[in-house]
Amino acid sequence: MEIFYFFAALALLGLAAYVLQIWAVRSCLMRKESCSPQSTIANQRLPEWHPVSILKPLKGLDDNLFDNLASFCTLDYPQYEIIFSLQDWNDPAHKVARKIKDKYPDKDISIIVERCNTGLNPKINNLLTAYKYSKYPYILISDSNVMVEDGYLKAIFRHMQNSDVGLVSNVIRGVRSRSIGSILENLHMNSFIVGSVCFLDRFLKMPCVVGKSMLMKKSDLEEIGGFEAVKDVLAEDYVIGKKMQKRGKKVILSNHLINNVNEYWGLKKFINRHTRWGKLRWKLGGAKYFSELLGNPVFLSCLPLIFCEATTAVLAFAVIVSLIKIIGDFYIGRITNADLNPIFYTLSPLKDLIIGIFWFIPLFSNKIVWRGNKYIIGKDTILTEYKNNRDASWRVRFVSMIRERFA
Repeated sequence: MEIFYFFAALALLGLAAYVLQIWAVRSCLMRKESCSPQSTIANQRLPEWHPVSILKPLKGLDDNLFDNLASFCTLDYPQYEIIFSLQDWNDPAHKVARKIKDKYPDKDISIIVERCNTGLNPKINNLLTAYKYSKYPYILISDSNVMVEDGYLKAIFRHMQNSDVGLVSNVIRGVRSRSIGSILENLHMNSFIVGSVCFLDRFLKMPCVVGKSMLMKKSDLEEIGGFEAVKDVLAEDYVIGKKMQKRGKKVILSNHLINNVNEYWGLKKFINRHTRWGKLRWKLGGAKYFSELLGNPVFLSCLPLIFCEATTAVLAFAVIVSLIKIIGDFYIGRITNADLNPIFYTLSPLKDLIIGIFWFIPLFSNKIVWRGNKYIIGKDTILTEYKNNRDASWRVRFVSMIRERFA
């Protein structure tokens, strides 16, 4: 029973950390009224809405792509441009971008198709092209699977009134679950991701930038080396945020929620994505990565079922921890206004078990497959091209085979 007590203690610590995450999410969202454009106090200077260039790198058909892009064409903001950038004329996203431009002829929309192979990060290659054609002093980077509300740009630009602010990102929620993979993805995004981001910001004062939404001034970006400084980095959003902080600029987490649309994901896509993200966090955090295992109380509570006898007490403990996690995830979903069907939250323990199992892979593999390209991920998520050396010794080939098996 000593093994059971050991894992039970770890699971209880994990539950305590999870409660703090819930508190952090609630605390962050409660600041919403004070950040609202409508809450300007009469004796305060009215906000200056400077023109913004919105950079939208596109590749392939993301779920709900047309409506995602269209949501940026109805923003309640005086002056902005939208730049859709692609690498290939035959990319199916190009047709969608053309339809958006035709539907909103009164909007300042540009579609740039230009091949760029400057770096190993394909998103940065797309952004380098868009940035080259942008004409305003502020840029907003937004992924193609993001859908926003009309007041989004004003809500986040208010933070830029403070000259000490270098970058503004957003709290993100996953929406539109219509398949098992998308259900698991949105459950994870609306629990672990939002909880971790808010926890780091609220308690550790360590803003964690997620590249779904990044607003910054061009001059600040250029002073940290521009996009060229992260062209070979997988976690370009996180690294840009850290560089801003090192330069003495504040990185702000806006509590204006934006939607990350995940609609028709398969289970394989969910697993591949979080295996890659796990490798990313392992290379960024090092030993801190082990705290993620502690932050998975469901997985920890189930480990005694493997290492010791499955007694009534062991089973009951695992069930109780799972029920607490289901209730907690449901509560976060309510306060973030996520559109998940309540019955989907019963899959939360299954999602945590899958995440727990694949948590170990980054410890043994440093290869990733991203958008059809194979890379080796190094320290600080610096990428190098993966090349299979056929002349390697049998030992090297054996290790490579094992790594490829679990990549």
